[in-house]
Amino acid sequence: MAFSLPNLPYSYDALEPHIDAKTMEIHHTKHHNLYLTNLNNAIKGKELESKSLEELCRNHTDNPAIRNHGGGHFNHSLFWKILSPNGGGNSTGKIADAINSNFGSYDNFKEKFTNAAMTRFGSGWAWLCKTGNKLEICSSANQDNPLMPGICTDKSIPLLGIDVWEHAYYLNYQNRRPDYINAFFNLINWEEVNNKV
Repeated sequence: MAFSLPNLPYSYDALEPHIDAKTMEIHHTKHHNLYLTNLNNAIKGKELESKSLEELCRNHTDNPAIRNHGGGHFNHSLFWKILSPNGGGNSTGKIADAINSNFGSYDNFKEKFTNAAMTRFGSGWAWLCKTGNKLEICSSANQDNPLMPGICTDKSIPLLGIDVWEHAYYLNYQNRRPDYINAFFNLINWEEVNNKV
């Protein structure tokens, strides 16, 4: 079973001015597509070909190709869905209740999530995860994600993630990661996040 590149649920320019069209196009068609191609090549003709992407990330990360390229495919597939041109603002629905319960307020969540994204040295991701009824914020290096053992609490389900690799923001923000992270909060698709809670 070969994995395929998901279509974006919006046009490349739909997230402007927060994320520019050229960055989105390169990020989707070049970076994500390369992870996908390398993942498909790594599992072709092997037993791993029958596994779901989540199963590959949870149980087969001792294989560097799965860890890097499977992680890259999973992370980006989630990232595109939790962005929306109609997103942003405070959380709503079940996730709002969970954020208030776990972090005290949306502002506290935003501060902790921003800190996780800012303090991830080099390339990686910051995550909001669910483990049982508890929410957790963590970060991961490279294309690691919370499905992988030892990244967050084991058996975590990633609800929301921000890509802090420079390819996600450099054309527009250069080295200004804080500005990119701040802009990200204007795009969060809380409806999609609620579907994962």
